[in-house]
Amino acid sequence: MDHPPTHLVVMGVAGSGKSTIAAALSQRLGWACAEADEFHPQSNIEMMSRGIPLQDEDRWPWLRQIQQWMSTKAQAGESTVLTCSALKKSYRELLAQAEGHVVFLHLHGEADLLSQRMQGREGHFMPPTLLPSQLATLEPLSEDELGAGSLRLDISKSPEELVGAIIASLKLTADQAP
Repeated sequence: MDHPPTHLVVMGVAGSGKSTIAAALSQRLGWACAEADEFHPQSNIEMMSRGIPLQDEDRWPWLRQIQQWMSTKAQAGESTVLTCSALKKSYRELLAQAEGHVVFLHLHGEADLLSQRMQGREGHFMPPTLLPSQLATLEPLSEDELGAGSLRLDISKSPEELVGAIIASLKLTADQAP
């Protein structure tokens, strides 16, 4: 491989479609895929299940575990696709320290659409009541992040359109990184 492994971090608030887009990218590219929710300690899951928003001190250990997973995959020469809310720029800065090339794909949309999606999903510990706190915490991608190759994507488009736009914009293929 001529390029370092790439990590696509599909980010956004709850209900933005991170899991759907990450799974589709992973399938199209043949890259390893992980859900950031799987890295949460049980205490974080219990807090969110009770409708209690996480604070920074709850998120830092979780984010470090995600960063370590990405670095471990990169050391093995593997590119990855990962879902992670990555709501604050400081969180993204930590994740960007992983070995390999890290690209953030921010799925954004109107609060009404996000809420509607959250209410329609089953089996997830994140209640729709936490959406306002996530929206309040969200720091959209900055100009320097966008200039470094990260993308902001409108969730009103179909998953197929979004995946196609990501692959085309980043010039991705199954056997190489950008």
